[in-house]
Amino acid sequence: MNEFILEFKNVSRYFDAVIALEGIDLQIKLGEVHCLLGDNGAGKSTLIKTLAGVHQPSEGQYLYNNKPIKLSSPKKALDLGIATVYQDLALVGLMSVTRNFFMGREITKGWGPFKYFDHVSANEIAIAGLAEMGIVVRDPEQAIETMSGGEKQCLAIARAIHFGAKVLILDEPTAALGVKQSANVLKVIAKARQRGLAIIFITHNVHHAYAVADRFTLLNRGKSLGTFSKENISKDEVLAMMAGGEELAQLETELAQVMGTTIEI
Repeated sequence: MNEFILEFKNVSRYFDAVIALEGIDLQIKLGEVHCLLGDNGAGKSTLIKTLAGVHQPSEGQYLYNNKPIKLSSPKKALDLGIATVYQDLALVGLMSVTRNFFMGREITKGWGPFKYFDHVSANEIAIAGLAEMGIVVRDPEQAIETMSGGEKQCLAIARAIHFGAKVLILDEPTAALGVKQSANVLKVIAKARQRGLAIIFITHNVHHAYAVADRFTLLNRGKSLGTFSKENISKDEVLAMMAGGEELAQLETELAQVMGTTIEI
């Protein structure tokens, strides 16, 4: 039996003459955190949108449980258990924690035109679902806008897990968070791994990636620099590959020349 739940085999994605991804090989396992690392413009966004069914590969194969698939929409991906939590989180600030938790999947009571949202049951389920991920909610009726950025990220992740995600794609979940809030999100990611999910963690922060990752795939200008297990690569090596050692050396040389030059105005 194949150990990978998702695979890209030589996947490329073109937008007319623009090559966004070229020859990407990627394997995702259940029960691991797989980090996609790269600077701005490396191809991370295109890659996750292709995984999530927003874009289709121009070339190559996309496999799910060792079977080729073609995702025509994000809903098709969600039906397979591939859930994506984007940076905007798809939360409504004026709605309650419970309403956001069940948005699009409301549980109801009554019949026909007399159906109504079952607040009592929904509150209980939302509190329990969040508690399973280590998230304590003071009041499930509180508006989302009263929560911190980290709490919102944790809610969005817990919601995806509760509704059956097998693969969780997280788009820069710690990008706009402080140290403490980032730590809380990383704890939720670790708990999701313990539950046997496959987590694809997209980030450009090596320190956050190295704290929870099992494997790393590094992207640069739409191409993969390779996939590395944590025990086989150090944090400093990951940083050097992301930054581009040759480019940094060239920059240092150029800066040294500039510092030794008098600029006339």
